Amino acid sequence: MRIIATLVMLIALVGCTSKQNINIIQKPISFDDEREALSVQYLKERHGIIQNDAKIDPKMVVVHWTVVPTLDKTFDVFNPTQLASFRKGISGASALNVSAHFLVDRDGTIYQLMPTDTFARHVIGLNYTAIGIENIADGNALPLTKEQIDANIQLIQYLAAKHDIDYVIGHHEYQQFIGHELWKETDPNYLTHKTDVGDGNMRQIRNGLAGLKLKPIPNPEK
Repeated sequence: MRIIATLVMLIALVGCTSKQNINIIQKPISFDDEREALSVQYLKERHGIIQNDAKIDPKMVVVHWTVVPTLDKTFDVFNPTQLASFRKGISGASALNVSAHFLVDRDGTIYQLMPTDTFARHVIGLNYTAIGIENIADGNALPLTKEQIDANIQLIQYLAAKHDIDYVIGHHEYQQFIGHELWKETDPNYLTHKTDVGDGNMRQIRNGLAGLKLKPIPNPEK
């Protein structure tokens, strides 16, 4: 009986390990004192949150596409601390550059740019509680690949085991949280229209996450 019990335990351990078996390549962007200070300032001015560091408590994963066609070029966009001068549509909100926690290449390779508990500017109203996943795609000439869909599912399962993730959304769905308890944006007019990553791609990703106890997105009419 003791041998059988040991075998059952070993099988269970192997099963748990396999669920967390994910290859993530570390490729950190610059996060210097200035970036942290701008992040703390963003938390205060845009989200109304006052704290001394750029830490977050993730409750959400937001899936994006880059529009930028290669991983190296996307990294070069995210790496600087300050937002590029041509981003006039969002530059008035903060000088902090946009970024994300993960990049998924066309072949499904996952790169981690930032720790999952560190603030990144990638989604209006929700940055303070959201992990961002960027995919090298644009929805037109570069649609999400099957490898990217699979990688997003695997990565989100990993993140849900690491954090108390309640919601998984596409960037195009973020405005559905306006008025929700998680929504924190001090300027009600600061909104942008997003199309990434589309309902079809999110349907595939959510189907792959059926085993997670995710909450439904609020305000489906928005």
